[in-house]
Amino acid sequence: AAVAVFTGKANCPYYAKAEFLADCLQANLPNFRVHKITQHPDSWEQWLHDICETNGWEHRQSPIIWRELLDRGGKGQLLGGLDDFLEYAQRYYGITSMMLSEEMLDIAEENLQAYLEIVKEDEEIKNLIKPVQIWITSASAPICYQLIPLLANGEVFGMTTEISIHLLDSGQFKKVLCSIVMEAEDMAFPLLHSISEHTEIDEAFIEADIIIVLDDILLNLEVQSLENYIREVSEICQVYAPLIEKNAKSEVRIISSGKTFANLKAMMIMTYGPSIKPENIIAIATSWESAAKGVLARKLNISPAGVKDVIVWGNITGSNYIDLSHAKLYGYDCAIWGPANFQRPLLNMIYDREWIHSAFLSAQSSLSSRVCRCAAVLPAHAVATVLRYWCHGSPPGEIVSVGVLSEGQFCVPEGIIFSMPVRFQNGNWEVITELEIDETTQKVLGRLAHELIQ
Repeated sequence: AAVAVFTGKANCPYYAKAEFLADCLQANLPNFRVHKITQHPDSWEQWLHDICETNGWEHRQSPIIWRELLDRGGKGQLLGGLDDFLEYAQRYYGITSMMLSEEMLDIAEENLQAYLEIVKEDEEIKNLIKPVQIWITSASAPICYQLIPLLANGEVFGMTTEISIHLLDSGQFKKVLCSIVMEAEDMAFPLLHSISEHTEIDEAFIEADIIIVLDDILLNLEVQSLENYIREVSEICQVYAPLIEKNAKSEVRIISSGKTFANLKAMMIMTYGPSIKPENIIAIATSWESAAKGVLARKLNISPAGVKDVIVWGNITGSNYIDLSHAKLYGYDCAIWGPANFQRPLLNMIYDREWIHSAFLSAQSSLSSRVCRCAAVLPAHAVATVLRYWCHGSPPGEIVSVGVLSEGQFCVPEGIIFSMPVRFQNGNWEVITELEIDETTQKVLGRLAHELIQ
């Protein structure tokens, strides 16, 4: 079985005559099938060039007609233009068209109007679908590669919410971005409405609902001073913030992640983008939480999923404090058992207090190197987890550590981005101010705040 493919400019009278004859043949011949592809006059030349280049054909005008074997696939057999089709119909079926020029022009005009109406309907349908617009900066970073499947599988935003991902990086990474786009398209996620690469900074953050800032700086204090690195971060944010104000949606949510200067990036975007809502800018500390839970779980020989409420205070990618005073264990094999929600204070279950004060706390430097050296899976999971909590709420009663703008909670000075315990609910977050902290922790927070301000 074969199908005849007819394509041409919507307003072309010769295309009108060819498709009219094709309709007659299809109505009278049981084995004659027609497929029409109407093109807008403005896009016809490029479309014709592309289809001819793909198939190795030579053809210059509208319409172009070819036959395809339905059960074999492969390249179509070119018939040609209107005259070629008239000759084909006369020779094989003894049928021709006596349509007058005036009729051809009338049908061509009807074709154009019908085509424009179909295009308009398609646009209206597309406008009803409003995917979440996600922009990822420094998108050539490995974390982005791991993050895309987590965002597109439906678990973060919901199984009915479509997303569009925009990958932003400098021109030198264009090939990397293009390869990521192709691979993501090949995975055919049902909820991935579109994915695109961008290397022009002026078009950054257009209509953004969510911005994930992954920009990192490789620190080598033997080469450059810390002040110079801080200046670099500041300059990046000085470019991003006005563009976010100009191009992004007013309720845009911004996540600062990466291995360096997570707090600083959030602070600088806030500083250089004064119209951006401060509560919509956060820094991710979940990688540290997860790494600490992993160390504790190995010590206690349990699943890391059973360790909850480990708090990361301070400068996430700098001087921070892993606080275990509120940590809990679920599903721990001990003398007392209870239902699934039964929990025990973690510190009560670690009898080797020397290990806590020496091995674990000194291990914070090794935690730092672990987080900075880790493959992209952990930070990507951290970003996706916090985004899911931000959209749908964190588990009831569970503590999440996030870098947020301090309003004086826990005696931390106002106006700095400081990691502290929060809960997410109803699309917002709030600091868990009812949490009690001891005098030792309070002193540590004072020192961390002082260092962060410096």
